[in-house]
Parts: sequence; structure tokens; C-alpha cells
Amino acid sequence: MPNATAASQKRTSGLQFLWLSLVLIIIDQVTKQWVVGAFELYESIAIMPYLNFTYVQNFGAAFSFLSDQGGWQRWLFTLLAFAVSIILLVWLRRNPVGLWRQNLAFSLILAGAVGNVIDRLWHGYVIDFIDVYVNNWHWPAFNVADMAITVGAVLMLLEAFFEQRQEQRA
Repeated sequence: MPNATAASQKRTSGLQFLWLSLVLIIIDQVTKQWVVGAFELYESIAIMPYLNFTYVQNFGAAFSFLSDQGGWQRWLFTLLAFAVSIILLVWLRRNPVGLWRQNLAFSLILAGAVGNVIDRLWHGYVIDFIDVYVNNWHWPAFNVADMAITVGAVLMLLEAFFEQRQEQRA
């Protein structure tokens, strides 16, 4: 009966949202492999005004934080992403499926964390390629995994804000 219980738990928990994480991890990895195969390092092509695809290697974290530290940061960020991923999986398992906004946010962050961990383990750096700019000012390059993390984090903040407002009304 343990299998029946585990299957039942998955059907009624936030683990149902793992399909989204898997799809985003695949999209992230496919786009990164396309960039590696189609671009030379630092090569850039204009996609539309304010948007280029530019292949860069990020040895640090967000905005290349700690990228010049000699390599130890690779393992720190990998361990942090593993820890966050495990916590998110536990939360998804404990959450009822009806908390869809929270489960969606957790699944997006999980996808981004795993997508970038794959890069760190496989290449030693994260492959970034989306370059948004205005005139000569460029936002730090990012990828699909980074977008998933950002959207997930924003959804978590919005969920917390709206949950707090609903509690105040009650």
C-alpha cells in the first residue's frame, strides 16, 4: 500500500506542478545548447530593438556576482541550488494542489535552480544569452532558467502580499 499512498499524495499535492518544472528545464537546456552550437563566445545578433542574443559564460551568480573568485563559488552556488531545490520539493509535497499560485511559484523557481545547476555541473559556468538593452546600457545577460526564477520569486511575493491582505479583511 505505500505506493498507493505516495500516488495519492502526488495527486493531491503541489507535486502535480512538477511537469512545468520539467518542461522549463528542457526548454532552458535546449536553448542553451542551441546558443553554444550557433554562437562563438561573446558573439551577438540583434533580435529586435532592445534585444540581442549574446553568448556569455557566467561563472558567478545573478549579475555575475562573485564571478571573479577563482572557482569556489561554483560549488557554493551548486550546493545552495540543491538545498533550495530540496526545500521546494518538500513544500510542493506538503502543499495542497489548491494552492496553485504558490505551487506555480515553487515549480518555476525549482526549474530555474535545476537548469542553472546542470550548467554549473556540466560546464563549470552558466550559459547566458538574452541581452536586453537601452541605448548603451545593457541589463546583465540571462537565460530561461533565470526568467523562471524571477517570475517565480515575483509570484511568491505577490502571493504573500495578497494572502496578507485577505487575512486582514477576514
